[in-house]
Formats: sequence, structure tokens, C-alpha cells
Amino acid sequence: MEYRNKLVLAPMVRVGTLPFRLLAAQYGADITYGEEIIDHKIIKCERRVNDVLGTTDIVEKGTDNVVFRTCPVERNRVVFQMGTSDAMRALKAAEIVCKDVAAVDINMGCPKSFSISGGMGAALLSKPELIHDILTTLRRNLDVPVTCKIRLLKSPQDTVELARRIERTGVSALAVHGRKVQDRPRDPAKWSEIADVAAALSIPVIANGDVFEYEDFQRIRDATGASSVMVARGAIWNASIFSSEGKIPREDVKREYVRKSILWDNDIKSTKHTLKEMIMQYSSLGLPEGQAVIKSDTLADLAQLYGEEKYYEYVTESRRSR
Repeated sequence: MEYRNKLVLAPMVRVGTLPFRLLAAQYGADITYGEEIIDHKIIKCERRVNDVLGTTDIVEKGTDNVVFRTCPVERNRVVFQMGTSDAMRALKAAEIVCKDVAAVDINMGCPKSFSISGGMGAALLSKPELIHDILTTLRRNLDVPVTCKIRLLKSPQDTVELARRIERTGVSALAVHGRKVQDRPRDPAKWSEIADVAAALSIPVIANGDVFEYEDFQRIRDATGASSVMVARGAIWNASIFSSEGKIPREDVKREYVRKSILWDNDIKSTKHTLKEMIMQYSSLGLPEGQAVIKSDTLADLAQLYGEEKYYEYVTESRRSR
């Protein structure tokens, strides 16, 4: 896994499933992070090969509940992101997925209460010894690269000190979200503080924050000196942000996402959530399209809404004939 000069899809809960990762890659993303999944959940799962879809599924034992789905075409670029607060539990979870992904990443930046209350996400930022324990345990026992994603600390000096400690664990790269835990998405990302980290480290630093156009990839690189750039909201709003040829119409992006969701049998709740996120940036869920997405109960309903009925029928019939 090479982390320099890459365009990266950020980890996003309920969005970063297989169809969206493949959508971003189709438009030019070099590395695609999956949504954060908690270690407690993974260790209750087993690995299953899905011959019908051509995927590898991490499934809750005793159920058909797919927690993580991947396929060979993304094997060399998909990063499995995990939420954890315990080194041995993290290793146990990582060992279930590591044969099917390009790298494993530890979330150290999520400010949500469910993460922090469990000692995960941004709660780790104040526990450098635990960070060291988790990362070194994974590094010593896994054959895939290990990375992590952090937020800014109270001062630039604190952030740089933590980043240096993380570098000493032997991780392959460090992603830095240019906001502090208390910052809101509307608050400007502090590119200058990402620059402080990039200047202090020798491993690749992945800059994240306020990338909404293709031109922003170079702007944030120039401003921070980071090796690579990660995008979250800008990719949800139009996944073709990764294309050097310019964005394509949002309607075309949504239709392609629906097609990929059908092809890979994506969870309907995840698919609807992602479509709603796409819509809300430029419209309202109270208008006809948003209401129709909300009322959809199946992928067949979404296929009809976005004019992909024939594709849905084709995929369904192909599966029956296997």
C-alpha cells in the first residue's frame, strides 16, 4: 500500500459501504476507507465467501446480518477502519478481516458520544500509552499496513507531539482531520496545523478537511505539505469530485450509486441514508425525490425511482440463473 500522492475516500458511517467505495474508485479515488466498525461487533462475526455476489462477507454468527462486505476488485485499496479501546480485542477483530483488505486503520478522531463513552475514537487522543499499545500490537501481528486517523489537539504542539509518538509505533501513515473535537463541520479546517504535523513526520500524512472541489486537492497539498488528501462531505455530495476531468451531474452519480447498490445487494437502510445525504446538500427531503427515497422499502423501489428497473430485473435474473 503506497500512501503518497493519493486521493482518499474518508471513512463515513453508513455511507462507506462497498457500493460507495467502488463508486468513488470509479471516479478516481486511489484509497477507499470503509465505515468505522466497532471491534466488539467484528469479534462476533465470521468470514463467509458469497458465491452469488462474488464477495467476501463478514457476517454476524448465527445470522445473515452482513457487517462488512468487500470484493476482489477493491482488495488493493480498501482500508478497514475500526473503533477500539483495547489492543488485544482490536487484534482479534483485525485478524478476521485482514486477509481481505489492503490495510487496517484505527479511528482516533470520532467525536460522537457513542465512541467517546466507550473509550474509542477521540477519547484515545488523551491516552497516548493506550494508543501505543493498540498500534504496536497490530503492527507486530498483522501482515497488512496499520494506520490511524486523528483530530487536532488543544495546541499545535500537543498535536505534533502525539503524531510523533504515533509515528514511533511503526504505522504506515497518519490521517489528520484539521478540526478539534469540539469543532463543528461549519468551522473552517485548520490547514496550518496539519502543516505542522506534516513537517514534523517522515511517514506520509493524509490531510482531511474542507475539500469540496477537485482543485482543493492541490490547494490543501500546497498549504499543508501533506503527502495525500482525504475527502468526506465533498465525496458524499458528488463522488465524482475525484475525477480530474471535472464533476459529472449529481443525477448521474446518484443513478450509478443505485446501480452499484443493486449489483452488490447493499443494505436498504444504508442505501437510503446515503441517497438522503446526497440530496440534502442541494435540495430538501421534503420535496418529491426526498420523500420518495424515505418511502422506499426495497432496492426495487429505488430502482423504479431512479429509472433503473431494467437493470434491477437483469441483475435479479442473473442471480437466479447461477
